[in-house]
Amino acid sequence: MSVLFDRPRAEIAPGAVHIPGWLAIERQRELVAACREWAKPPAGIRHTVMPSGGVMSVQTVCLGWHWVPYKYLPVADDGAPVKEFPQWLAQLGREAVADAYDNEVQAAGYQPDVALINFYDGQAKMGLHVDKDERSPAPVVSVSLGASCVFRFGNAESRNRPWHDVELESGDLFVFGQQARYAYHGVLRTLPATDRPDIGLPSGRLNITLRESGLERTYA
Repeated sequence: MSVLFDRPRAEIAPGAVHIPGWLAIERQRELVAACREWAKPPAGIRHTVMPSGGVMSVQTVCLGWHWVPYKYLPVADDGAPVKEFPQWLAQLGREAVADAYDNEVQAAGYQPDVALINFYDGQAKMGLHVDKDERSPAPVVSVSLGASCVFRFGNAESRNRPWHDVELESGDLFVFGQQARYAYHGVLRTLPATDRPDIGLPSGRLNITLRESGLERTYA
């Protein structure tokens, strides 16, 4: 895919870094293929039901820990153990933190153990929210695959301004930690005519977010 203009990396807010085109095409294809496998049951992809009874428009599959509003569980909705969080994905997270913050020491200490993988069709969106169900304040690493979207990154005080609207394309990296770790953020919409069948995703958008849960497993 040719582009008319370069998209430089940018610090959207202190601690929030956008690196366009971070993933090579082949790595994007590998991640899409992995997501297809993770989406299969048991503990497969589903629409999350909120405590109010509302249903999220995105579909989600979890690795490491199963997220439900507003906590993490060791088993999925169907009662199956949550899928394993692979170490190669943790290493990808460390590479992301190193590139975003230019800090190898911080990156070496990054130990993500949970991934939320969200699939957006053309109508799905994500309201402004804060990722605060983790007990660790370590950064959130977000990788985009497939169709482009408008991502709104706000502030840590409220859903009101100031905020920044950022177009995320396939292969883009967005890392937020430090002062920006608990900022409100969401996906306003996916953009038409931006699908990426060349990476194995004929339509829609995948977003992989990596986090440190700060939880310890207990065994009977």
